[in-house]
Amino acid sequence: MIYTLRRAEAPLEGAVTLAGSKSISNRVLIIRALCGEHFPIRRLAAAKDTQLLLALLGSRENVLDAGAAGTTFRFLTAYLALQPGTQVLTGTERMKQRPVGVLVEALRKLGARIEYLEKEGYPPLRIGSPEGMGRARELSISAGTSSQYISALLLIAPTLPGGLALKLEGAPVSRPYIEMTLGLMRHFGVEHQWQGDAIVVPQQPYRPRPFTVEADWSAASYYYAMAALSGEASLQLNGLFAGSLQGDAILVDMMRQFGVETRFNEEGILLTKRGNNIPESFEWDFLRCPDLAQTIAVLCGALGVNGRFTGLETLRIKETDRISALQAELAKVQAGLSALDPAQAPQPGRQYFQISGRARLDAVPAFATYEDHRMAMAFAPLALLGPIRIEDPMVVVKSYPDFWEALKGLGFEVSEG
Repeated sequence: MIYTLRRAEAPLEGAVTLAGSKSISNRVLIIRALCGEHFPIRRLAAAKDTQLLLALLGSRENVLDAGAAGTTFRFLTAYLALQPGTQVLTGTERMKQRPVGVLVEALRKLGARIEYLEKEGYPPLRIGSPEGMGRARELSISAGTSSQYISALLLIAPTLPGGLALKLEGAPVSRPYIEMTLGLMRHFGVEHQWQGDAIVVPQQPYRPRPFTVEADWSAASYYYAMAALSGEASLQLNGLFAGSLQGDAILVDMMRQFGVETRFNEEGILLTKRGNNIPESFEWDFLRCPDLAQTIAVLCGALGVNGRFTGLETLRIKETDRISALQAELAKVQAGLSALDPAQAPQPGRQYFQISGRARLDAVPAFATYEDHRMAMAFAPLALLGPIRIEDPMVVVKSYPDFWEALKGLGFEVSEG
């Protein structure tokens, strides 16, 4: 399936009620399962990954298929290590290429019984009964690994005999996601101490209480990009909170550089844009907000802004190799993403990427999505420059099933073919 997107030149106006945060929803579902007592979760994300996690947590099957959902797979790996019986946890062929060895090794040190059924270090897994869990009360893990591994361990930490002291070696990748996990744990009565490079979580119960899921700031990024590409915009995004737990709320500061102003109100935020305030260059460290990198890379390419990005370490092991995917698709509109010569790096030892060129839609480009929801949504705003085509558009169901309907409500023409 292919969607063609068009939008007549006009101010961007309207209101969108954003999808609930998948990151928050998935964490709260695991907490509720560990709580042992049901509590209501309002505005749970409609994302396919979240609905899949909800179904798998309630499943009685011995083989659980997490599909392409990385967070779901990793959180379930830790959760199932505490459950009676033996389960097999598997996923798509792409999931079987995504490493999970760091998490499995950590869980084994805690006493988990986990075997690889195919390639060492990768799904699928056979996870046995938890008799040995709690054998160790201290763990060291590379802070440069996926924050999902760290969050998976933290979520189960208060249920372990003696709790857990988790030492992070090096600078954390995506620290806001770790802070989100700890903030949600605190909401449900679990206290911790972050002492230097160690997070200490004593054994203690989760306390059930009703919860409302905030909307997804990652999803908001696509509308920020649309506003930035519009000469004039007044766009209400409902469901976002001031003082958010989500690291992607940094959009408020980031997008001011592109002329987009944010005002919080009772329903969420109002985005406004007046005139073409385009910076000549844009630099950002995405270590704390990697899910924004695709959106901003496409935006820089669309506006001809010279971008210099760092902190993209985790992008190669997401739903696809997002760096390679961006390079291939930006090239279709004469924009580029390239690695900066290490000798030119502002900080030695860190990898930098450069956005160059300005998008030209000489024909109607067809953008591949690589089974990656964020590729589809990051390129969609280019329809403000001219007609574009998005291949496999329903990949958005992973995090934002209503995305295309929301665009129609803002005056986009979305047609099949």
